[in-house]
Amino acid sequence: MSKVVVVGSANLDLGVGVPHLPRPGETVLGSDVVASPGGKGANQAVAAHRLGADTLLVAALGADRFGVDLRTALEREGLPLEQVVTRDGAATGIALIVVDATGENTIVVAPGANAHLDGAALTGLPALLGPGDVVVLQLEIPLETCVAAARHARRAGARVLLNAAPLPPAGSGALSELLREVDVLVVNEGEAQQLGGDATALRHRGPAACVITLGARGAISADPTGTRTHPPFRVDAVDTTGAGDSFCGALAAALAAGSDLDQAVRRGCAAGALATTRMGAQSAMPTATELDLLLAAEKETTSA
Repeated sequence: MSKVVVVGSANLDLGVGVPHLPRPGETVLGSDVVASPGGKGANQAVAAHRLGADTLLVAALGADRFGVDLRTALEREGLPLEQVVTRDGAATGIALIVVDATGENTIVVAPGANAHLDGAALTGLPALLGPGDVVVLQLEIPLETCVAAARHARRAGARVLLNAAPLPPAGSGALSELLREVDVLVVNEGEAQQLGGDATALRHRGPAACVITLGARGAISADPTGTRTHPPFRVDAVDTTGAGDSFCGALAAALAAGSDLDQAVRRGCAAGALATTRMGAQSAMPTATELDLLLAAEKETTSA
């Protein structure tokens, strides 16, 4: 089976629950703060690894206590960390997450060491890649690093999956350059609108395939064979934090295992739904057994 290689961010998540998301200028009393490992890159690596994919993470941590804690948490997951570097003089990335009573959230990220994940951190990447591998990127690290990683993947015959979040300012030349190196683009509805199109239109910017996640309404995908709608899985959501990362990790794992896009998106939808049923990001990522049980239950319901 091919590998999933995630090049991305690692953060400490600081989460707090509130009765409703605060409006501008409003102060809302919340629950106790919960600290947990996060970051889109680390989240997606954990998601893919828990689903059985041979997974590597390329990331940067700060030389501080948070960095030590995150490295320990990733080691407990069983992820190889030879490509996770420590940046002296930089703080570990922090994400401030507020979750309301319906499970919706707002997130502010202070990148810290993630902003220092540069080309020098990718020197070992070419030797790790081979045909059929899937390189997963997000935009919580410098765009130039993403472009360099995508080009390494291309030269090795690996596929590039880009979760284009958070989006840079409009008109970024580096983003346009990156999109031309992408095999599968994953965005949510808001990001798709900012990029200026539906799934089919976004393919004209370079990606061979595009997937738009719709939260509780499933997903839409487009590739050279056409555009398809993927229905949601019905679950009792308590926290949407990390659901998109769970989707991307499952999508990458399925593609690396040889699934076609439709099968991979279906597994992504199931993983994203399961991630909303527990609090937190990495702590909520499902296992392969949990995912298969949900898929089997949904199949039985559909055929009944």
